[in-house]
Amino acid sequence: MRLAYFYRGLLLFFLVFGMAVPGLAGEPTDQIKQTTDKILSIVSDPALKAPSKTGEREKVIRLAAGERFDWEEMARRSLGKHWDQRTAKEKKEFVRLYSDLLERTYMDKVEGYSSEKVLYEGESVDGGYATVKVKIATKKNADIHVQYRLKKEGNKWLI
Repeated sequence: MRLAYFYRGLLLFFLVFGMAVPGLAGEPTDQIKQTTDKILSIVSDPALKAPSKTGEREKVIRLAAGERFDWEEMARRSLGKHWDQRTAKEKKEFVRLYSDLLERTYMDKVEGYSSEKVLYEGESVDGGYATVKVKIATKKNADIHVQYRLKKEGNKWLI
């Protein structure tokens, strides 16, 4: 009888504990967090804050982002059915232009980071694909929700 109460108590403990503590992040979230932390450390680095360091800072941010973004896959998906109609040279140029556009569009936002909190809200994995939900809590109480869609390539999860 005591053993039955013990097991019930143990089961109840794990049920309550499991509900009270958010689940551990998986590999896709860990990799997104790793890249985000790397970029935020670059943006926060006092040695790279000077206006004379803008070019160097942007280059280092691009390299860090390039480790996580699959620019060719993103460009291919953005063109959809038109991708196959392009020559290899056109595809290469489009990937370059596409990545440049996205980098220019978001560089100011990344560089404008001022200690906002980045919260990892969850992930779902379906085979070689994953979605990671992130919320950026701004100081102006205007949360920014981001959903990263990733594809597994080897041991890396790429956006």
